[in-house]
Amino acid sequence: MNLNEAYKSDGKSLPIVEEFYTIQGEGYHMGKPAYFLRIGGCDVGCQWCDTKFSWNPELHPLVDTDIIVSNIIKCPAKAVVITGGEPLIYNLDYLCKELKANGIEIFLETSGSHELTGQWDWICLSPKMSMAPLPAIFSHADELKVIIAKETDFKWAILNAGKVSKKCKLYLQPEWSVSKEIMPLIVAFVKEHPEWNISLQAHKYMRIP
Repeated sequence: MNLNEAYKSDGKSLPIVEEFYTIQGEGYHMGKPAYFLRIGGCDVGCQWCDTKFSWNPELHPLVDTDIIVSNIIKCPAKAVVITGGEPLIYNLDYLCKELKANGIEIFLETSGSHELTGQWDWICLSPKMSMAPLPAIFSHADELKVIIAKETDFKWAILNAGKVSKKCKLYLQPEWSVSKEIMPLIVAFVKEHPEWNISLQAHKYMRIP
């Protein structure tokens, strides 16, 4: 049994890449202070991913989930962003239950490629072509954030926007390494399709984690 299989069942321990208190830099909640929990393990494998160090869960220490919760509840913001990697590789029911019991607001960043577990105040779905979201995730998405690295990615954005609910916020975000080249295309697209908004990786401009 590999690590992913061993810890998917109850989520009492999770491979943690890093955890830190910072400012949300992307999407609808940009500018919001929150504790960030990055869980190791990802089988989506985006070529342009800026956190490839998180992909292999065996490189990151298993941490007791109760310890993780104790760290998070000390955060003055009382809000946490669960990200990865792909956090839904693991069963997050226990983690979320303990966080909610302590009054923590919980935000999820996911590709939607694995079954949804946990209790969430906000779900940001960022679909990837290499491993498309499971159909069940779309109705739960509060925010759809599509990364634009090339012109054909706009078609992918439109396809996924047709699957989310009307309440879901729509964002296009330039892939960082080509942001100068792709931004004029995003601006033109959003002006023609005003249901969309532009998301920037503001934390990189602010030079914070």
